[in-house]
Amino acid sequence: MDSILVRGGGKLSGQIPIAGAKNACLALMPATLLSDEPLTLTNAPRLSDIRTMTELLSSLGAEVTSLQEGKVLAMASHGPINTRAEYDIVRKMRASNLVLGPLLAREGHAEVSLPGGCAIGARPMDIHTDGLAKMGAQIDLRDGYLHAKADGGKLKGAVIDFPFASVGATENIMMAATLAKGTTVINNAAREPEIVDLADCLRAMGAQIDGDGTSTVTIQGVDRLHGATHRVVTDRIELGTYMLAPAICGGEVELLGGRIDLLAAFCEKLDAAGISVSETENGLSVTRREDQIRAVDVTTEPFPGFPTDLQAQMMALLCTANGTSVLEEKIFENRFMHAPELIRMGADIEVHGGTATVKGVSKLKGAPVMATDLRASVSLILAGMAAEGETTVSRVYHLDRGYEHVVTKLRGVGADIERIKS
Repeated sequence: MDSILVRGGGKLSGQIPIAGAKNACLALMPATLLSDEPLTLTNAPRLSDIRTMTELLSSLGAEVTSLQEGKVLAMASHGPINTRAEYDIVRKMRASNLVLGPLLAREGHAEVSLPGGCAIGARPMDIHTDGLAKMGAQIDLRDGYLHAKADGGKLKGAVIDFPFASVGATENIMMAATLAKGTTVINNAAREPEIVDLADCLRAMGAQIDGDGTSTVTIQGVDRLHGATHRVVTDRIELGTYMLAPAICGGEVELLGGRIDLLAAFCEKLDAAGISVSETENGLSVTRREDQIRAVDVTTEPFPGFPTDLQAQMMALLCTANGTSVLEEKIFENRFMHAPELIRMGADIEVHGGTATVKGVSKLKGAPVMATDLRASVSLILAGMAAEGETTVSRVYHLDRGYEHVVTKLRGVGADIERIKS
């Protein structure tokens, strides 16, 4: 099993190109099932999760061709569609559940295994299935599969009130509603940029969608969707992660393709901690204003709040801050599993339920540590870049799910980092 070796010390300088958003692309790819015409995605990230979704779509009868070294995905679903999403593929990734809505909308029935993914807490499917049930789907859970069938073979528009703003459920219902009969209204919809990106793509395919980016999304069903070409939005989580690199190590780094509007709440916390973020012609420039980071409190919230997917990386920054920081995790339980690994590096962290108290220390020390999930893995790399000595991060297969060429990108701005093949 591969590991990543990081030697701490030294300021960073240079540019890091930011890829297309993993979470956006994983929602955009199943949209090909909604039309028998080609859908082409540009600015696609080159990640193992994208390959998993490619495998899943191919198993359902879609054609997916990777072009331009993986940056372009040419897809088509013009042949017979298989409506059973098998466990052996779905178990690898939570986003696999996003084929449920498109399959129901196009074929009127589907069998989709319950999904897998990072072990960061329960993310139940009931909000997805309850919404689809209001649209006329009959759904039973048998043998680990969701067996879904649209009443009369076609979904119908409905008013759906989510108990909380779920990104995945909003995406699933949006796609299902594009081909449903009548109007669907999603109340308490997720507002993330990835939702807007999906709506933009669906509109390019002929869908009628209004209100994306707000808490109420309205979809008027149409008879069919056509082909389109769509550019995947910038990955705001990769952006935020690499913004923290010069914040932790010092120096100045330009993030190519970065936009403040994607991470406004995150940028506010960086400013409070003593980090300057400024717009450039090509993206964002990040530099640390003072020798030591100032302690700040962080509470994760749905967009436009502080992203849960940047909580672990922010904790790495605050480990050496001047003072005590409190991080409150309100999105997922079990998302402080990186804390014990940071403690191995000398961090002073106490976790009680959904709250972590971080008392800044003068210096972290390199140590062997183990990644527990995708975002935790990169937080340990960031911590290692600021630590004295060598840090070895094991189980980095998590990393490959969400960050393309992380070693190359960090080495390009001066980090002493290498991947050790097993």
